[in-house]
Amino acid sequence: MHVVCPQCSATNRIPDERLGDGPVCARCKAPLLEAAPFALGDANFDSYVGRTELPVVVDFWADWCGPCRMMAPQFEAAARQLPQVRFAKVDTEAARQTAARFGIRSIPTLMLFRNGVEVARQAGAMSAADIVRWVQSHARG
Repeated sequence: MHVVCPQCSATNRIPDERLGDGPVCARCKAPLLEAAPFALGDANFDSYVGRTELPVVVDFWADWCGPCRMMAPQFEAAARQLPQVRFAKVDTEAARQTAARFGIRSIPTLMLFRNGVEVARQAGAMSAADIVRWVQSHARG
């Protein structure tokens, strides 16, 4: 299994049976599978999403968006419940190229990627339970 470090963007190879052992990056020693969302931007979006073999859920959001701020703790709670899924946040104000490339028209918008390919998209604020159900229903395959 290949997992990209959210801190230094190094690609790490982790045996599937060791994913639950708290792996750290071989380069920078940062935890690879923290059960918390991390930031992605224009500079690192493609390298992270495209090279990580685990499902990646991306929350496209903005600081001025009330529903985005309301959903943030729900997104964090969902990340804690799904440790084998990576949860990332993209600030649409800071990462305008990435937001435009994916045609983000309303926020919050969640996108699920597998092997760098979008497999599902959902606009609007959701509860943690709804996020977990949505991810589980689309992450298989």
